[in-house]
Amino acid sequence: MITAHDRFTANIDRARDLRALFANLAASTSGALDLTDILRASIVSAVSAFDAFIHEISKTGMIEIYKGTRPRTDAFGRFPVLMQNVLVGIATPGDTKWLEEEIVRQHGWLSFQQPDKVADAIRLFCGKDLWRDVGIQLAIDAKSAKNRLSLIVDRRNKIAHEADMDPTSPGSRWPIDELLVRDVIDTLKQIGDAILHVVTTP
Repeated sequence: MITAHDRFTANIDRARDLRALFANLAASTSGALDLTDILRASIVSAVSAFDAFIHEISKTGMIEIYKGTRPRTDAFGRFPVLMQNVLVGIATPGDTKWLEEEIVRQHGWLSFQQPDKVADAIRLFCGKDLWRDVGIQLAIDAKSAKNRLSLIVDRRNKIAHEADMDPTSPGSRWPIDELLVRDVIDTLKQIGDAILHVVTTP
């Protein structure tokens, strides 16, 4: 889990670097040059870092259950596995590569960004009430914790799928600034850190 979190932190830092690049370029170039797409790229990068983190800790947690170092969850018990991989697992009981590949095969096309999808991924290896416990870590209620993430992901989707265009003002894009992007990155880091605490604390 710690390795996954280290990678998450490094990826979040890359999103911060994009925000810093915007600030440096904005300070040294003409205001006529629109640099806001750098900020939009920073949001996309930060959400991607969070998504990758959830993918990685869910895989790690499931492997820990398989090895017997973490309690089983109901969701883990319902995880479907190809019969050919069942046979590999039986033939090589100490090997986990087949299970890792199976998890990647099934999760590879999924995104773990929206709160319900994140909870589904965590449920595969941790039986706690995720958003209640994340809210406790953030000193807010579960609904507020989920709303914070949903708003960020919704904005990311506007950028990635709608060119960040504002349908109420044809030809215009939704406003964005450095402070908004900093808040997005900081919030994703806080949520990711809280999730790590929840899943690694007995």
